[in-house]
Amino acid sequence: MWDDMIPFFHVGMPKSLLEAAAAGCAALTIGVTGCSEAVEPGVTGNLFQTCDSSSLSKVLLSLIEDRQRQQLYGAKGQEWAKAIFSAVSLVSQTVNIYDGVLRHD
Repeated sequence: MWDDMIPFFHVGMPKSLLEAAAAGCAALTIGVTGCSEAVEPGVTGNLFQTCDSSSLSKVLLSLIEDRQRQQLYGAKGQEWAKAIFSAVSLVSQTVNIYDGVLRHD
């Protein structure tokens, strides 16, 4: 029964990754659509291979052993989250969408 099941590895933008960035935490996630857009590898976190525990272990241990990189990733992630998802940014983006729609009428 399970042999013919195909895993689905495309997700939307995970809220947990956005919250981690906003909180200033380094992020680790799989490199699939949705997740990979929430992490800039080597800047705000790291990606690991899907269904590969060895890849996860390697990435996780590397980050655990480097406190400075954890802090740098966290700070950069927080900057990104504020720039893209702050209330001011979201209102501005929404207004721009409405302006674009109204100009096409």
